[in-house]
Amino acid sequence: MVFLLCLGLISCKETEPADDPTIKPEENRFTKVVLTEGMDEPMEMTFLPGKRVLIVERKGGVKILDENTGEMTLVATIPVNTKYTNKEGAVREAEEGLMGVIAHPDFEKNHWIYLYYADPVDTQHVLARYELDGTTLKEETKKILLVVPTQREECCHTGGGMVFDQEGNLYLTVGNNTVNPRTGSSNLDERPGHENSDDQRAPGNTNDLRGKILRIHPEDDGTYTIPEGNLFPVGTEKTRPEIYTMGHRNPWRPTLDSETGYLYWGEVGPDASVDSIWGPKGYDEFNQAKGPGFFGWPYFIANNRPYNRHDLATDTYGAPYDVNNPVNESVNNTGLRQLPTPVVPAFIYYPYGVSEEFPMLGSSGRSATGGPVFRKNDFSKNAPFVFPAYYEGKWLIVDFMRGWIMAVTMDENGDYQSMERFLPNDNFSSAIDMDFGPDGALYVLEYGSAWFRGNSNSKLVKIEYNAGNRKPNVSVSADVLAGAVPFTTNFSSEGTSDYDDYDQGKLDYSWSISSDNGTKEVLQGENASYTFETPGVYKVQLTVTDTKGESNVANLELIAGNDRPAVSIDFNGKNRTFYFGENTLDYQVSVSDKEDGSTSDGSIKSEEVAITFDYVPSGFDPIEMASNQSGAESMAVLNIGRNLIEASDCKSCHQYDTTSIGPSYTAVAQKYSNTPANVDMLVSKIINGGSGVWGDHAMSAHPQLSEADAKRMVEYIFSLNEVNPTVTSLPLEGKLKPEIPADEDGQGGFLLRAFYTDKGAGNITSLTGEDYVALRNPFLDPQLSELRKGVQLLTTPSINFFMVGDQSYIGFKDIDLTEVKEIVLYLGISSRNGAKGASVEVRVDSPNGTIIGQTEKVTEAPNGGFRPPAGVSRLEWRRQNSAKPTAKLSEISGKHDIYFIFKNADAKSEEILAAINEIEFKK
Repeated sequence: MVFLLCLGLISCKETEPADDPTIKPEENRFTKVVLTEGMDEPMEMTFLPGKRVLIVERKGGVKILDENTGEMTLVATIPVNTKYTNKEGAVREAEEGLMGVIAHPDFEKNHWIYLYYADPVDTQHVLARYELDGTTLKEETKKILLVVPTQREECCHTGGGMVFDQEGNLYLTVGNNTVNPRTGSSNLDERPGHENSDDQRAPGNTNDLRGKILRIHPEDDGTYTIPEGNLFPVGTEKTRPEIYTMGHRNPWRPTLDSETGYLYWGEVGPDASVDSIWGPKGYDEFNQAKGPGFFGWPYFIANNRPYNRHDLATDTYGAPYDVNNPVNESVNNTGLRQLPTPVVPAFIYYPYGVSEEFPMLGSSGRSATGGPVFRKNDFSKNAPFVFPAYYEGKWLIVDFMRGWIMAVTMDENGDYQSMERFLPNDNFSSAIDMDFGPDGALYVLEYGSAWFRGNSNSKLVKIEYNAGNRKPNVSVSADVLAGAVPFTTNFSSEGTSDYDDYDQGKLDYSWSISSDNGTKEVLQGENASYTFETPGVYKVQLTVTDTKGESNVANLELIAGNDRPAVSIDFNGKNRTFYFGENTLDYQVSVSDKEDGSTSDGSIKSEEVAITFDYVPSGFDPIEMASNQSGAESMAVLNIGRNLIEASDCKSCHQYDTTSIGPSYTAVAQKYSNTPANVDMLVSKIINGGSGVWGDHAMSAHPQLSEADAKRMVEYIFSLNEVNPTVTSLPLEGKLKPEIPADEDGQGGFLLRAFYTDKGAGNITSLTGEDYVALRNPFLDPQLSELRKGVQLLTTPSINFFMVGDQSYIGFKDIDLTEVKEIVLYLGISSRNGAKGASVEVRVDSPNGTIIGQTEKVTEAPNGGFRPPAGVSRLEWRRQNSAKPTAKLSEISGKHDIYFIFKNADAKSEEILAAINEIEFKK
């Protein structure tokens, strides 16, 4: 596999042209620079004087990146809660922890920063102020300003974004702290014992701080006052005066327009992928508040689309909520019954599928983050990277899942006008925070690809604008990034470029290879190769210099001395895309690692491999899924430490929970807190021995142990005094029993995942491997198609996914066709919309690819009326009243992109052929 990293720096030495706000700058005037990588769940950032960036990590890390030196310094580790424990006592990873940070506007004078975190003991979130002196966070200066009571039995949503306005008022986003209903809909459960599933008790409650954006004025003594102009005046019965806006599900990163004072933020919506009896499908939102107000949740979403009343005790539905008269009648409401009006609709909103209103946002997973509004007056005149006037007043927004940044243009009233893709050739996936720095560059903090663990691809990126000479854009790749020694890697600079004509063909290339083991090598040329013979972690830096003497670099990290483990799931020849209703599914997981051995020879034990099997609802929250899987992963890694203890002579002196010659491991864990200093101290004792702490008996030395193995043993010992996830990993092979949970609609699927973290090699870091099988329902919703031509999606008065014109098509990527014998299309063909009917070709790999099946032509569908009869579900009624052309498939297996081409040569290009309701894959 080739790993590619594109970087570039800029220069502003040449005279800049006039800044014309009507001229869009060339894309190549912006340079994406990676400042740091490999953080442990970064959450939010704030800027400090002297080109320093303060970053907080979910598990409590507070770090400062010094751009002058490139050094990252751990300032403090804040004790935080990171676990949920439900009523049954099951423990899993929580979305909460250290969630937000911001520096005071007068930081240069008072050195104050504000942290928002989950209290390590009490069920509450805390806003606290600390003094930061250089790289020292003074614990004795801590002042708790605000406490938000919470529940930590069930996932999810914390918020935690902060921003100051020009009057020194602090805005804080607070999530709803409510269960995600498996329906992917609104949370309206008023049954006794289900309070955590009722969002009427938080976002819809005027007397609760959750599901809100708060506005307070921090005072010098560590308290706060209420500024004028919040939603409820101080003293209003059954309200909290801190509330600025309410009716939010999970508001993330807020920003303020310094010219208008308008507040902007991203908001994560529910997971339903289609409209249904409970109301609208899920939408994420980018929102604007021109002042205080009620933004609708849990009664309304998107452009105030109402949910239907739902009595979960009887599982009956009523009328939709009235946007002109919103009331909170829940038994869990402690606030006002009558909610504020008018209900503010979303500024921008989009579902999983293509948005009719905002089609540029595409279709995919979604998680609206937010972003800043650009105002040139926010920066000093000598700021080097300030964006051009073309972006004046535009709101730059980013989505965590989709990887784009959009520039949103508003009119003179602040109303939405248009949007365009910013840097369309770049991807900003997993962006969890984004803001302009004092130097005028746009900074993007990226969390990384996997939830609840440190990711090597987490990073802080800055985007610099340059109107003068452009430094080279450097691309670097390697065909091998890790391996047992010796191994040879081939480096390539393919993709490196310079946009200035006078530099074409005249760039100089220099490769530097270095490691803490003493290696220092320099190679020349556009491409290079190197043989790694000594174990270590190596930094490979390519420096490219142009004819003006301006240089730019790109880096790779290589690991010599440890091969990446290979993990595979043998699914016994079954289809790896669809679940066809089997009662059992056979599987076998195998792991092989050059240093550790394999599962087949017993060197890698079953409990060291994390294997999970989960039901995935049709609308699901990936964070909840990751919570269970992350627990299995962490326990598998801890089991490696336990097995190292079992294989050593340690048990001759120590027992797990009783005193022997030496103290029990539990007593050690209780005596020492789990800090980096204590870990290092105990590692040293294990390797070098020691005495005098627990009694007269000396502890034997174990010089044969590597520091890495000793550290794994210490981490297991510390886990004995910690709350660990209550998860059970599956065995390496067996029979899965797919079971659809009670109250589920059966439209979801199943996920089988195997994950292994190897033991490293000596002191060389561990590497991971994984494999998974994601089984979805064999009925596919056309709205989830990734490939389209001639599609018209109407959402009122009901959902209709129309195919328009001859040769229109939809397609799905990476569908396993193993065992699939036929495909049934459920089509709506009605004279009311003039549908002409069609036959359908099934092709693979492209719209012009091999035909593997074809249906008969259908021109009409049954008409069963507008509503299902008593006792018939809406889904079954729709299927009964669809035309069902069927394509018998020629023999085919493996994964393919699959296309459905609708054909009717007699139809005009604008005429509807049919509406697709569903597509069923059958064995």
